[in-house]
Amino acid sequence: MLATGLASPSAAATEKYLPSVMPNPAPSEPLANFDRVEVTPVTIAAPFDKHNANIAARDKIQTHLGNRLSAWVLAMNTRPPKGATPRVMVVEPVIEKIKFIGTGARIWAGAFAGSSQVLMRVRLRDKETGAVVAEPQFYQRANAWGGAYSAGGTDNDMLSRITDLVAGYLGTNLETSVGGPTGGEGLE
Repeated sequence: MLATGLASPSAAATEKYLPSVMPNPAPSEPLANFDRVEVTPVTIAAPFDKHNANIAARDKIQTHLGNRLSAWVLAMNTRPPKGATPRVMVVEPVIEKIKFIGTGARIWAGAFAGSSQVLMRVRLRDKETGAVVAEPQFYQRANAWGGAYSAGGTDNDMLSRITDLVAGYLGTNLETSVGGPTGGEGLE
């Protein structure tokens, strides 16, 4: 520890951003109970939103998430509503913590740049009432050495894998509420 009481840079570099629950709990109701879906843009919590590599990673996650969810959102939004007023579920993805090693840093520093990791929370809420239906968390990591050997390929793959977890949770909980993996299971 430094005299200021803050963790040393080497301690902060090895911190894991693991989810607080494993596995994710089930939503309070099946997602098919909603007639429509709105997905908000992916945001990054402070102070992680101050780094260019993290912002670039957020943009890639946004692209992957759009690709993964487009068919699901279209299917949800074209179904006939169950009532006079369609129930709308808002999907709000927030990157709570992220350390992303960009390709340039990976090429120049290799494994010494450290591992990449991302922790994302996705709030699912009823638009009319504001009631939270679920708030699953998702985690992915790219090993420093894997990133070095792949010239950043595993770092970028991590961004795709986290959106696979999100899409899997939404699809699995469509007809029945069962929960799902966080991606951090088995890690300490």
